[in-house]
Order: sequence, then structure tokens, then C-alpha cells
Amino acid sequence: MPSSSSSSPNNYNIKILASILFAILLILCAGAGYGEAQLSPTFYDEDCPNATSIVSAVIEEALQTDPRIAASLTRLFFHDCFVNGCDGSVLLDNSSTIDSEKGAFANNNSARGFDVVDNIKTALETACPGIVSCADILAISAEESVSLSGGPSWTVLLGRRDSTTANRTAANEALPAPSFTLDELKASFAAVGLDTTDLVALSGAHTFGRAQCQFFSDRLYDFNSTGSSDPTLNSTYLETLSALCPESGNGSVLADLDPSTPDVFDADYFSNLQVHYGLLQSDQELFSTSGADTVDIVDSYSANQSAFFESFVISMNKMGNISVLTGTDGEIRLNCSKVNGDSYGSSATLIAEY
Repeated sequence: MPSSSSSSPNNYNIKILASILFAILLILCAGAGYGEAQLSPTFYDEDCPNATSIVSAVIEEALQTDPRIAASLTRLFFHDCFVNGCDGSVLLDNSSTIDSEKGAFANNNSARGFDVVDNIKTALETACPGIVSCADILAISAEESVSLSGGPSWTVLLGRRDSTTANRTAANEALPAPSFTLDELKASFAAVGLDTTDLVALSGAHTFGRAQCQFFSDRLYDFNSTGSSDPTLNSTYLETLSALCPESGNGSVLADLDPSTPDVFDADYFSNLQVHYGLLQSDQELFSTSGADTVDIVDSYSANQSAFFESFVISMNKMGNISVLTGTDGEIRLNCSKVNGDSYGSSATLIAEY
């Protein structure tokens, strides 16, 4: 299987570099409107100084029995931020006042990791009750999940507060679909203030995790209603996927997003795209769309894993600033699945995709 052409960088050096880039990002953001969020890397230093280590410990324990959980938690942060901003709304269950985003197309029978978020919240409430928001739990969890899987670590901006509403309609409209074309992907990212470099860098999170057959089976048997397979699929890879996902088979069967190192955060995702091993159409579009400006970015990340890591850190901090609630807006939920005072929350039944 294809692999990255560069060796894994020293984590210590990556940490230093990420901190430098983070400082630069803060300066740039101050002049670009992002500084208005008033998030801070030291937000919990006095009231809950061990917040990050508590989050990390719970994720490490979960990884012992579920190697996919790191990718799942990272994905939750994406799906939260793309819908009304990074406000923890993706975690809310149905209630008399909440139409849960968990029922949206991109989340229903797909999003997972909610139980681990609940365990993290329980641990934090024991250590420092009423202090750490669920929105910040998702931000910290994404960073720790990436780092624990071999990817970069970075300084997380904190101080988000939790929403008291959810928006299933927005979730159905805003979250990128696995069948999106490159133009549709760009439009989806642009709608939340993210550019083409952010699109490619953040798509690199598909270097770990899984996807259900139902989200790519059309590429195997009836791409764009042609009755044929997607011509951008590597023929050998097509045979492998067809055996895993027969045309009349179970659509919930899981396939590795990165067939070479499925549980490691590295640059292999981009090397896979170069040999047409992108699992989802939205993955392969980054490299196989004729004349696309994303091709050079894919090539650069494949050749230089450090460059990918650096861009990923910048884009994650940028995404983590989307329409956050701070100050007295929102609340600090005591239970991530329901707003404070709501005793009618009900968990949705979910099947894992990632």
C-alpha cells in the first residue's frame, strides 16, 4: 500500500512549531475578526488546571478497547463547528425543545463517541464542577485524539460556552456529504469562513477512522447513475472494496478511510489520493478533479508530512473559532446531552460510521 514519502517528525519539534504558528495565528486573527471570540489557551488555568490531562486520560482508556474512538471524537468537533459554530449543539439529545442534530443525515447512524464525551464530562464535573463547557471538551478531545494517534499537538484556544439549542435543518444543509464534488466542498467550507487550504488540510483527518459502505457504494456500482464504477477509483482498490461491500450487501459494513495506516494520524491519506485510493468521492475529488488548485496542495502534503501537520494545526484553530459563544452567552451544561434544567432528553440510537 502507498505510504508517506517523509518520516514522522519529532513530536517535540512539532509541539514547538505548532506553538510558534499558534502565536502567529493569534496576531493574524486579531486583524481579521477572529480575535473577537475572546478565547484563551489559559482559560481554565485557575479553575480547572488539569482539564486537558483529564480529557486525555479518558480518551487513552477508551482507545484500549476502541481504536476508532480518536477519529470519532475528532469528527464530532468538525460536525459541531460546521453547524451554528463550535457550541456543543451536536451533543444534544431530542427533547421537548430540542430537535437533535444527531438525527441529521450526516450524523444519524454515523456519528459516535457520545459515551466517551459523557465520561469526560463526568470526570471533569468531579474535579471542577460547572467549569468546563461541552464545546471545549470537543475542542480538547480533537487535539488529544490527533496527538495520541501520532499526529501533531497544539495549544487549544478555550472559553467556549454551550448552546441551549440545536439545528437539525442546518446540520442537513451545512455538513459536507461524502458524494460532494470539489465545487460543493469549497462552497461548504467557504460558508463557514474556511478556504481551499483549510479544505485540504482538514480533509486530512480522514487519515484515520472508518466509513460505512453505504456512503461510497455508488462509486463501485452506479457512479453518477451510469451503471458503472467511478473511473477515478484504482482498479485494484475497486476489487477490494467490491469484495467488502457487495452490491446487495450490508451497507453498514465498515471500510478503512486510510487502508495503509487506518488508526494512525499521518500523511498517508494524501499519498493514497495520488494513486486513486481515496475511499469517499469527496476525498478523491481533491486530487482527481481536472485542473483543480487542490492537486498541488495534496502533492505537497504527501511529500512533506510536517507541512501537512503545520497546516492542519492552523486550520483546526481557525475552525475552532467559528461562531463561538463566550462571556454570558449560552451556558455551561452540566450534562452534555441536555440543556440545564431539561429532564426530558432522550438518547438517539446511533450506529458507528467512524
